[in-house]
Amino acid sequence: MKDNYGDIQVTSLPGHVVRCEICRPPNNFFDLDLIRDLADCFDDLDEAADCRAIVLCSNGKHFCAGANFVTPGEKPEGDVLAAGSADQSNPLYSEAVRLFGNKKPVVAAVQGAAVGGGLGLAMMADFRVVCENTRMTANFVKLGFTPGFGLTHTLPRIIGTQKSNLLFFSGRRIDGETAIDWGAADIFAASGSIREAAIELAQEIAENAPLALISLREQLRPGLGEAVRAATDIEGREQFWLTRTEDHKEGVQAVSEHRAGNFVGK
Repeated sequence: MKDNYGDIQVTSLPGHVVRCEICRPPNNFFDLDLIRDLADCFDDLDEAADCRAIVLCSNGKHFCAGANFVTPGEKPEGDVLAAGSADQSNPLYSEAVRLFGNKKPVVAAVQGAAVGGGLGLAMMADFRVVCENTRMTANFVKLGFTPGFGLTHTLPRIIGTQKSNLLFFSGRRIDGETAIDWGAADIFAASGSIREAAIELAQEIAENAPLALISLREQLRPGLGEAVRAATDIEGREQFWLTRTEDHKEGVQAVSEHRAGNFVGK
């Protein structure tokens, strides 16, 4: 097992647990390289006999604040999420789908923001640990386009259709306590101990029979990878044309300026 996959740092912990840490502080923005590296890491951990559970965490203020919009020199999220073409799958989502096909249980420690595709990454995990500063949002409509990263399938599966629709249509954010109430998270911990709480849960899982864990996960997530692939095919096509609209440009500008968008339907 390697120690790192690009910006993913990998550490073996006691109790057959492996920690995979995203190291792009403070915001841990994602791109194609990060998701590909994480998928490669998970593929290798599938073959690692000493790994029975994975803790996914981030080094920085936020778990994953989506993709970058405004930092000079970085690709804006519209470019990242609307790659490919109208009739071809987005390469980013092709890599994301791989994450849903892996074998080992994943516990995510979600501190700070899980925004857009960052929320999609959090929903890939089997369990989520949150804290008082956690905030989750699928704010795509505020940016003039629609959800991705399989969220149109995974979020309703986890919290139900109506609550998902509320988040999707409003673009509102929820805090850690609401995430627990809605079933979007499983354990609430203090911000200073969120990672330890995630590790404790992973170790509790990993003390059990490894073949049974893999079998159980396959039974509880039947066809999930295929369903996410179908969802991302649609999401990618919609994002492709929506990110080429005037409303998307206005949405990106509005979010960067912390104001409501002045949308015109073009």
